[in-house]
Amino acid sequence: MSTAMKRFDDLQVGDKIPALELPPLSRLTLALYCGASGDHNPIHVDTDFAHSAGMPDVIAHGMLSMAWLARLLTNWVPQTAIRDYSVRFAAMTQVHEKITCTGEVTEKFEVNGERRVRLTLTTANAEGQVKLAGDAVVALA
Repeated sequence: MSTAMKRFDDLQVGDKIPALELPPLSRLTLALYCGASGDHNPIHVDTDFAHSAGMPDVIAHGMLSMAWLARLLTNWVPQTAIRDYSVRFAAMTQVHEKITCTGEVTEKFEVNGERRVRLTLTTANAEGQVKLAGDAVVALA
């Protein structure tokens, strides 16, 4: 993915940024994320524990989903261009779900001479159920 700087003048409200399509969420991914993040909550890796909590299976870490959206952004612009990034957790991401991350330009504006765009961001499963919703502001030349 190219992180060559996008141009403010080339974007319009409603433009979409290139989507990030992820493979189905595997138990291995969850286990690796546990180790990388230090979050060893058994709801993410222990099927018996998940069942005892009334869940059909283990679920993804919310912060893993947030990282996927950050990856969507940094596939589009350099990390240094990000001025703000926030998310709201909407639904649990289940093991084996195929997640797609998307973004859309919703506003163009200037702050102290710096040209910026606001993006709405989402992660959603193959059925279109939004798992994470957020927004970001990036500075563009």
